[in-house]
Amino acid sequence: MLEVKELTKLFPVGRRRITAVNDVSFRVEENEIFGIVGESGCGKSTLGRLILRLIEPSGGQVFFKGQDISALRRRAMRPLRRSMQMVFQNPFASFNPKIRILSALTEVCRYYGMSADETRDRIGRLFADIGLSEDLLYRWPRELSGGQLQRLAIARALLSDPSLIVADEPLSALDVSVQAQLLNLLKALRGNRSMAMVFISHDMTVVEYLCDRVGVMYLGRIMELLPGSDLSENALHPYTRSLRASSPRLDRFKDGEKSDTAALLKGETPDPSHVLKGCPFAPRCPEASKHCREEIPEIREAAPGHLVRCHLV
Repeated sequence: MLEVKELTKLFPVGRRRITAVNDVSFRVEENEIFGIVGESGCGKSTLGRLILRLIEPSGGQVFFKGQDISALRRRAMRPLRRSMQMVFQNPFASFNPKIRILSALTEVCRYYGMSADETRDRIGRLFADIGLSEDLLYRWPRELSGGQLQRLAIARALLSDPSLIVADEPLSALDVSVQAQLLNLLKALRGNRSMAMVFISHDMTVVEYLCDRVGVMYLGRIMELLPGSDLSENALHPYTRSLRASSPRLDRFKDGEKSDTAALLKGETPDPSHVLKGCPFAPRCPEASKHCREEIPEIREAAPGHLVRCHLV
């Protein structure tokens, strides 16, 4: 469904350039949920926008259903937009406050050439799927809660029957009970529809629950690619283990086990405008050696379906 090859994005800041996404490659299969996880500022959101060509890449390629879309002109991209949709992080900012919900959803259907009857039918079916009352259609965005608006944002993305959805931290502004409802909704929608999803988050527990495979990002690079079920027990990169140790867990002291405080992240992320000679995680890694500080490791297969960028593995 989606293949990203050596994708790179540079942003000029004065006389310097910041590498927000650095040589990222991965694949997403049909009907798969692929998670991207990492600290704030690691390049997750930029990567999501690059995939959908909302911002232009500095290098690399993006293939959607086998077609290279990285160099397509805007007019050639327009027919593909219907099959590629995004759910943004802040639902209050992604809806126009000056129009009612019905107008916001109808606008999408009109853009993709749907008739009035088809529009009413699609909106009605989607509201039934996401468990919201159609009374909300006649309300203003400011009158709705964050959970209601985020469900509506998901519904808006689904109106065009996309093959690929990029969800950029769609749960970060919501309370835990609403997060659980939306997670179950996303799982149900994936089961009912044939579509792939790129799920961007900083919450390791959510990613482990929802995603089939996970890419762990640090300073614009993929440090580890692994099955979601392996995040707890089989993570190999020190950064992935640190993220997992930092996540609040109710079973941390289960069976008398002690919390892994040694694995907790310490220090601050280096300035991305400063080019590091070796591994980008070396300044914060408790296991870093001289080799780690002098040479950038290549990403390689440590086990079937499990890739890691680390000299120590």
